[in-house]
Amino acid sequence: MSTDNKPTFRVIVIDDDKEMRESLVHLLETTSWQVDTFTRADSFLERIDSLEPDVILSDYRMPGMDGMEMLRQLKLKNVRVPVVLISAHGDIPMAVEAMQIGAYTFLEKPFDPRRLLSVLKHAAEQHRLNEDAERLKARLAQLSGLDRILIGQTEEISRLREDILNFSDVDAPIMLLGETGTGKEVVARALHDLSNHANGPFVVLNCATIPAERFEISMFGEAATSPGVLASADGGTLFLDEIGACPAPVQAKLLRAIETREYIPVGGEKAIPTNMRILSATNENLEAGVANGDFRADLLYRLNTLVLNLPTLRERRSDVVLLFSHFLAEYGAVYEVGPPELKHEDVSALMSHDWPGNVRELRHVAERLLLAARRGRGSVAEAIKPDHDHGDVPDTLREAVAAFERELIAKAIKTHQGKMDAVAESLGIGRRTLNEKIVKLGLDKNALI
Repeated sequence: MSTDNKPTFRVIVIDDDKEMRESLVHLLETTSWQVDTFTRADSFLERIDSLEPDVILSDYRMPGMDGMEMLRQLKLKNVRVPVVLISAHGDIPMAVEAMQIGAYTFLEKPFDPRRLLSVLKHAAEQHRLNEDAERLKARLAQLSGLDRILIGQTEEISRLREDILNFSDVDAPIMLLGETGTGKEVVARALHDLSNHANGPFVVLNCATIPAERFEISMFGEAATSPGVLASADGGTLFLDEIGACPAPVQAKLLRAIETREYIPVGGEKAIPTNMRILSATNENLEAGVANGDFRADLLYRLNTLVLNLPTLRERRSDVVLLFSHFLAEYGAVYEVGPPELKHEDVSALMSHDWPGNVRELRHVAERLLLAARRGRGSVAEAIKPDHDHGDVPDTLREAVAAFERELIAKAIKTHQGKMDAVAESLGIGRRTLNEKIVKLGLDKNALI
């Protein structure tokens, strides 16, 4: 029997009947289990600290200590290994008592070997998951500083943390590149908090959400009327998210403000000095924007003096369970409910999903799972609810409208091969509105072309 790619589990068999013990060993070893045997429960308990079983299979009636007393002793020692009890003399009260004390399950002799193997496998898998969850909790409890902000153990996220530390005291503009949901604002805030401007304000301007006719006033303010974001960010950090949506007429003034460290409000005459750090972010190909005339080359080269590339969740797949456990604990505290234990199929769903929405999508899935678990139901697979699964009907009108818009815009982007002016025209909306919806709906334009 092939055992490729199958985990090897370790089981402790405790039975005073030699024939039964040898029969169980043969059954288990032929199905790739590692087996240790004991004839008495008290002998096993003397060595429990040196053993690391995934599951314990024990007879109920044995000389000396019986299975029920063994369960009590394991509980006193805080041993959480699942115990499967077997007995030829089982009855319902006995089984109920065993389960109350902590047995995983109770089987009567004679038992079906396939049933036994299935029960042991599920118990061992659950134990491994619980052990992994405990290790994750311990790891999360030890995190501090950047480790707590940018959680993960992969090389990609470790390198990003190092780059943030290296760039933290540099005043040169930094551009953050990454897909939607990779955490660009989180990284920007970390750069601010570690910089010389940390005592100043951290101001975010999402360029895709500002109407073109209001963009200049929003950025530079209006003389004697209202300050703009440049004034608000003075002494701190200005984070220009979705910088590719900055209107062409404003780009020249922004470049001048960055280079001269001063700006003139709309309708004003006197230049106002400013001292701030400029961070920007995009999930678009700005080189293509330069080529087609939508973005100034000199502004791009000023903004991307330093560049940080944020990895996708697909590139750091081994961090998925760690991050998901963190988000479950986070939302558990918010909703005042204990986070559900992840089952084997939950972990499989987490690891097999492509996560097009990256960390943002993972966080939303964790919240949905926690809210479903609070009502006594739900799984990770159900919480993911892929957009392409048309069998899932949105729960609210808002969600239904968002799903329809997402599908319609995605189809238009594919049809017009990413030419956004043509996409906006075909949909009957302005370019600014289109950019805003793409950001809001979490669409990755490059992935659709």
